[in-house]
Amino acid sequence: MRVLIQKVSEASVTIEKKKVASITTGMLVLLGIEDDDTIDDIQWLCRKIVQLRIFNDENGVMNRSILDAQGEIIVVSQFTLHAKTKKGNRPSYIRASKPEFAIPMYEQFCQQLSADLRKQVQTGEFGAHMDVALINDGPVSIWIDSKNKE
Repeated sequence: MRVLIQKVSEASVTIEKKKVASITTGMLVLLGIEDDDTIDDIQWLCRKIVQLRIFNDENGVMNRSILDAQGEIIVVSQFTLHAKTKKGNRPSYIRASKPEFAIPMYEQFCQQLSADLRKQVQTGEFGAHMDVALINDGPVSIWIDSKNKE
């Protein structure tokens, strides 16, 4: 399971000209799922996300978590996070899970993240063409792979 976390001062998701999610201070979390992901990956990533100290304290130092900052989160499914680009110029997405596995995992991830955040996360729509807008605050972008815990 992979996530790309972007600290935002605002973010939104629009589908077919209808805004389905919108936040101010918080995180936009792009989520990629592969077939060998488990509930352990979900739990580990969600804890990591809410505990990341990437929000400024009173001294302007990134020392506060999203819980401390009382921020919000939007989660967007993004199978392209598992793109393989080693051969040729057309990425391969062979490692990305098919919807029958990915959708329940995506839903469990959002439920777990909401529980850990202590408020409902907002989401895009799995498999939909989405227009994602954001203002990256910092900029701060962090890549986390549950199979490569660095």
